[in-house]
Amino acid sequence: MKKIGLIGILFLFFCVNIAFADEIDDCIKNYPGNQDPCITLIQKKVFELNNAIVPLQKESVGIRSKISSAKSQIVSMENQMILLTKRLIDKEADMEVQRILMGERVRRYYINSKKYTPIMIFLSSGESSGLLRQYTLFQAVISQDKNTVSNYILDLKNLELNKAKVLVEKNKIAVIKKDMETRFGFLAGEIKKAEAYKAVLSAKQRELEAQRFASLNLPTSLGAGPLMCTDDRKIDPGFGSGFAFFTFGIPHHVGLNQYGAFGRANVGQNYKDIINAYYNGVSIEKKPNITIKVKGYGSMSLENYLLGIYEVPSSWPMEALKAQVLAARSYALSYTNNGAKEICTTQACQVYKGGNKGGGWEQAVKATEGEVVTKNGQPITAWFASTAGAYTYTSGDIGWKSTDWTKRTRDTNGDINSFDDLFKKAYDKDSPCFYAAQGFRKEYNKSAWLKPSEVADVVNVILLAQKDSSVQNHLCYKNDSAHGCTDTWDFERVKTELRNRGGSPFNLINSVNISDWNKNEGRVNTISFSGDAGGASFAGATFKSYFNIRAPANISIVGPLYNVEKR
Repeated sequence: MKKIGLIGILFLFFCVNIAFADEIDDCIKNYPGNQDPCITLIQKKVFELNNAIVPLQKESVGIRSKISSAKSQIVSMENQMILLTKRLIDKEADMEVQRILMGERVRRYYINSKKYTPIMIFLSSGESSGLLRQYTLFQAVISQDKNTVSNYILDLKNLELNKAKVLVEKNKIAVIKKDMETRFGFLAGEIKKAEAYKAVLSAKQRELEAQRFASLNLPTSLGAGPLMCTDDRKIDPGFGSGFAFFTFGIPHHVGLNQYGAFGRANVGQNYKDIINAYYNGVSIEKKPNITIKVKGYGSMSLENYLLGIYEVPSSWPMEALKAQVLAARSYALSYTNNGAKEICTTQACQVYKGGNKGGGWEQAVKATEGEVVTKNGQPITAWFASTAGAYTYTSGDIGWKSTDWTKRTRDTNGDINSFDDLFKKAYDKDSPCFYAAQGFRKEYNKSAWLKPSEVADVVNVILLAQKDSSVQNHLCYKNDSAHGCTDTWDFERVKTELRNRGGSPFNLINSVNISDWNKNEGRVNTISFSGDAGGASFAGATFKSYFNIRAPANISIVGPLYNVEKR
């Protein structure tokens, strides 16, 4: 019954899959300028799907354990078979030796039995006592030999019997193993389907979050204009104590880190070192100067096109400029499919303003003429962004198509043990967006500071969602006109609903701490809170996701690594 129930849960999910896809599409149409309600809807479905997957995973773990136990038993039996077979061979060899010895003994016995008969002992009065002793000894030897042969025969029979028993047990266990593997294979298949569906939902959520981040007008690269990140630690929001959530870097964290290249060049790395730091297993090859089509500018040679790229300042170190040239040249070739497709002129592709930028940039273009970053002989889509925040990720990590030339990089000059180390050792630490709180509210001096009660509200929302996934559509930011959620619950209503479900809501948060983070990959593992209701801890990704639908205005956490500042 348990198995049927679990499979039934998954069956229902797959039956409503198409309907839910339509539901998302309807949500996007109904709220064209606002992604929060759609993100909330997806989070609800992901939460429910997790509840379906977890018991299946637990059962599959149990089956894995049983299969492992069965395999161990089979290995044990096979080892016993090897031992018993060896003993059988050894004893058969012993028996062959005994057979030869016994043959000689039997021959002597036959001769002696004719020579030392009871009649001869009776007639030989002078030697009768000696002959009797010899005859008695000979009979004892024969009796011992007979017992030895009988014991070996019995041992051989026992060995054959044990061998047969082991084979029977081995066959039984093999049947059990096959049955469990069949069951596990089925469950694993169902889990895989559920995980795939969950991945689709997560990808959709990332897409909608990306649209929300777009409202922040964060430049992807330096070519889109000066970075306007501000340090909210220097801003007084006009209220007392509060918290601000600072993200390391800005999206998208994939490929060449422009400010990272700047930092690497300043410590003496050349452009090839820089390229290999950000792209995995690539080569640098010479390619011909083909003609490409540029939107709004017509056709031109690739090298002339590069002269008009405005992605980094010409005043930057030459090796950083060369690295950017190689990335731009490779991106153009890959994006246009070697000139077959037109390339745009904004940061959606790479920023082109026409003409010749001149200065150090022109020198870098000419010094690296024709040099392209390739993988297996083909130009790569050499993505780049202004500020990775000390960590780059693969394209698959952020929901793009997986590629084998992007990689996770800890972009630091030395080991990292703390956030303080990042501020000192990150190659892109000079970027104004290296560490910044994103979003703001005009009424609080255009800052991203939150009051202790507002942080408590986000915590309560997560606690309530964990208690009851059906309330997800009520949990986005309380301002309906700004966020469009259906029947949105405010701070007091969330507390009441949480209390009704046996939870203990917070009124105020006193402290927030990033209690655990991955220093090699740059991700928050656990974030902890304490306040008037005690303590609470959440996975870093979970808190980030709920924060981005509940925090007021457009205040957001825009990356997997973030920290908390208190005033």
